Amino acid sequence: MILKLIPKETHVDFLSKRKICMALSAGFLIATVTLLSTVGLNWGIDFSGGSLVQIQTEKNVPIAQMRQAIKDAGIDGATLQEFDGSEGELLVRVPEKDKENANASVTAQAVAAALSPLVGAVDIRRVEFVGPQIGDELRTQGLLALIFSMVAILIYISIRFEMRYALGAIVALLHDIILTVGIFSLLQKEVTMTVLAALLTIVGYSLNDTIVVFDRVRENINKHGKMSFKDVLNLSVNEMLNRTLMTSLTTLAVLLALFLFGGGVIHDFAFTLMFGVIVGTYSSVFVAAPTVLSMEAYYKRMKKDEEKMQKNFMSKPD
Repeated sequence: MILKLIPKETHVDFLSKRKICMALSAGFLIATVTLLSTVGLNWGIDFSGGSLVQIQTEKNVPIAQMRQAIKDAGIDGATLQEFDGSEGELLVRVPEKDKENANASVTAQAVAAALSPLVGAVDIRRVEFVGPQIGDELRTQGLLALIFSMVAILIYISIRFEMRYALGAIVALLHDIILTVGIFSLLQKEVTMTVLAALLTIVGYSLNDTIVVFDRVRENINKHGKMSFKDVLNLSVNEMLNRTLMTSLTTLAVLLALFLFGGGVIHDFAFTLMFGVIVGTYSSVFVAAPTVLSMEAYYKRMKKDEEKMQKNFMSKPD
C-alpha cells in the first residue's frame, strides 16, 4: 500500500485564496524589512570581526551581572548570550579595538579573569578571532553568492520554461529568504557562515519544489488544452500536493532530530532549514503559482493592447 497523507483526487481551489495569502505574505515582508532596518541582524564573528569566547561557568549567574563584571574589567562592547540554552554555558563576543595587536587568547583569559570572582571556575571551551576586513569580505561574498544564484535560476527557468515561470520562482525564493532572515532578526539569533550555507540550501530546496509543480503545469497545459490557465494551475498543485507534503514532512522529521539532538554546532543550521522548508512549501503553492497567474493575466492585457493598437493603426485612412 502506498502511503498517502491526503486523498489522491483533491479539488482544493488554492488560487481562490491567492489575494488573502499574498496580502499575508506582504504583511510579513513589510514586518521583516521594518525589523531589519530598526533591530538589524546579530552578525556572528565570521562577519563582524573580533574575538569569540565560549565558556562554561561553575555558577549560574544572571547575564546582566556578568556583563557588568566584564565592563568593570575594562572590556568594552562585549555581548553575552546563552549557548544552545545550556545552563552556565555562554558565548562572549568582544570587538577588538587594537586590530593589529589583537589576540583572541589574551581576550579569553581577560574575560575568564573578570568573571571568576562572580561565577567561580571558568572553563574556556572555544576561542576564535576574525579580523574586521575578513568579516566584511565574507559578508559581501555571501550576499553575492545569493544574488548570483538568483540570476542563474532566472536564466535556467526562462530557458526551460518561460519568463513568467522564472519570475514566479524568483518571487517565491525571495519570499523564503527574506522571511528566514527576518526570523533571525526577530529572535536575534547569530548569523554565521553556517546560517549562510543553510540559506543557500533553502534556495535549492524551495526551487526544487516549485520546479516540480511548474513541470506538472506544462504537462497539463498540453493534456488539457481547453482548460483555463487558472484551472490548470489549481489542478497541477492538487496533483502534486501529496508529493509536496510527504517530501516536506520527511525532511522536517530529519531536521527536527538534528535540532533537538545535534548539539550547538548544528543547531542554527537545522533551525534555518526547518523554517525554510515550512515557508518554502507555503510559497510553492501560495506565492509562486499566484505570481505565474498574475503574469499570465499581464501578458494577455499586453497582447490585447497591442492588437488594439494595430487595429486602430490599420483603420486609419491614408
